[in-house]
Order: sequence, then structure tokens, then C-alpha cells
Amino acid sequence: MSGDDSGARILPGATIGILGGGQLGRMTALAAANLGYRCHIFCQSADEPAAQIAARTTLAAFDDNAALDAFAADIDVATLEFENVPITTLERIAEHVPVHPSPSVQAVAQNRLREKTFANELGIATAPFRAVTSAAELADAITEIGTPSVLKTVRFGYDGKGQVGIDANTDPEAAWADSGAGPATDGGILEGFVDFDLEISVIVARTASGETAAFVPVENRHRNHILDETIVPASIPDATADKARDIATRLCEGLGVVGLLAVEMFVTAEGDVLVNEVAPRPHNSGHWSIDAGRTSQYEQLVRAICGLPLGDPTRRCDAVMKNLIGDDVETWRDEIKDPQARLHLYGKTETRPGRKMGHVTRLGAVFGG
Repeated sequence: MSGDDSGARILPGATIGILGGGQLGRMTALAAANLGYRCHIFCQSADEPAAQIAARTTLAAFDDNAALDAFAADIDVATLEFENVPITTLERIAEHVPVHPSPSVQAVAQNRLREKTFANELGIATAPFRAVTSAAELADAITEIGTPSVLKTVRFGYDGKGQVGIDANTDPEAAWADSGAGPATDGGILEGFVDFDLEISVIVARTASGETAAFVPVENRHRNHILDETIVPASIPDATADKARDIATRLCEGLGVVGLLAVEMFVTAEGDVLVNEVAPRPHNSGHWSIDAGRTSQYEQLVRAICGLPLGDPTRRCDAVMKNLIGDDVETWRDEIKDPQARLHLYGKTETRPGRKMGHVTRLGAVFGG
């Protein structure tokens, strides 16, 4: 797959367009500013985290072609900070400036069925899965794959949304209705249960010239289907860590990603590594790299999409990143007093259950001097 294999060097002083105004865009814009770039945010609210600190913001819907054309005319390269920017939006902007990740990469990453099929075609293992487009097909897939398993929408699900657990007593009709799967989500996908020891992720950066750099595998622990903590590094054997980095790099190269690819994986008791999901953008599990990495994932994204040499992806120390979700943010007064803690608040004014309000990274033992 050719993906993003194109583009010339874009020098400091240029403007990076970021589609989406969330915290990932905010942290990307901060990293870009440190390298001398301006950022223009395209989002729908002036109060979004990235819009609060960007040089310029366009407030419009992703199907507003006039706004997209004006946005593209003001930038030198475009990237995105959340999963579900419409492919047609990326294609429109790509008529004017380079877009990383490309529409072809996003077409795979936005579709769980395509991403798992693509991994399998590269010889990379995943959980068993079947496409389902109706309750009757779901019943057949349950018979074939067994229980426990999980029904997910093919598109648009995240943080546990669009997912229904399946067990031996599940009514397929009710599960299909509860999942929200249908034509608007390109149907559903039933995934077999994986008996894993831990969940890990690896983030890989890649330039248009093919240079790659992989961050250390980290362990991710979830609460209510939302990432709660990331432990750096993951407590896995070196051989398993090497396997995980190799898988993530092969997927990044196979897709032709320019920028970042985050790959979430399961590690089994036998040491097998199975791909769960991919995301061609900065990832929650890479927040630690701001304070504990020699190069943050956000700076690495800027370097990659602008054609600059990639930075050193190794960590300066061990770390634990804790998401501040909902009312957890009220602990910020204690966190800011801790000399080993690095507090990051996203500027969100409304606290809601399940909403990521910030994160704190606790620094541990120095690694590599």
C-alpha cells in the first residue's frame, strides 16, 4: 500500500494545519511552536483545547468546502488529531497541500474490519474476527467464533463506545440493537476473546523518505474501557518487546504512514503478540514521552510530517502516566506539589464523567544516564 510516500521538507516558519481541536492537537501545537512552526486549527468550537493556544483557528464543519479551501490556502501541511475526520475532508485538503496521514491510510484506520484484514495480510496475528451486518449474521458468527467475544461497530467506536460483550446467554437480536451497528457504521465486527496477560502499545514515527523510529512498548491499564494508566516500560521480556516494535514498524511501513502510528496489542501468557487496533495520530499512551522521553511523540510527529530528521525515541527515565478523567482532575492541587509529578491540564471548562481533563506523569528511575 503506497500511503503517504511523498513530500518535501517543510521548514520552521511554515504553518501546520491540524484537523481537530482536542488535547492531542493542543500538545502537537505546543511542540510545533518549540520548533518554530505556527499551527492553524480547524475545529467547531473556539473553546477547544488546541484552539486556545493556536496561532489561528477556523471554526467550521468538516463538510464546509469553502472553509476547507480557505484553511488549505493558509497552511503548508496538514495532519489530524482525532480518528474520525471524514475521508472526503482529507481528500479536499490534499488537493492543495500534503496531508499526513493520507486519505488511503485513514480509510484503513477508520475501519476495524479493514485494519485487521490488513494486519493478517502482512502475516500479523489478531484475535479471530468476522464481519456481521445483521442480527442473523451475528448469531452465525457467535456459533463460529464462540464466547466470550465482543461485538464492535466497524467505524466510529472509541473508549468502549459501540461495543457489546457477548457471552453464552446473549440474545443476538438485543446485542445487535445495543451496539448501534448498521449502515452508518459500515456494520459490525465480532471479535473473539483473547486471554491476555497485559495490553501494550507501540508508537512508531515515519518520514516520507522511509526513516522510522519506534518508542518503547508500554503497558496500558483501562478503567471503564478508558485508558487509566500507562506504565513505561511494559514489563515484558526483551524478545517480546522486540516483536512488538517489529509488528508496529511493519504496519507503519505497510500502510505507508507519514507521521505516527500507534498500535495497540495484546500479550498472551505464551508470549504471543496480537494486534488489537491502530491509530495514525498521537496517542494517549504516548503522553509520557513529553516529560520522560528524549523526544516527545508530538515533536516526533512534527518532525515526520515536515521531513525533518526524527528525534531519539528512547526514554530518559521510567514513568507512569495517569489520566485525569472526570472528577479526577480535582487532584491537580496535590499533583502540582509532587516534585516527581508533571501535571498537564487541557483547559477544558466543563468536567463530565469519562471526559479526559488532563494527565499527570510520575517520573521514575533514570534510564540510560
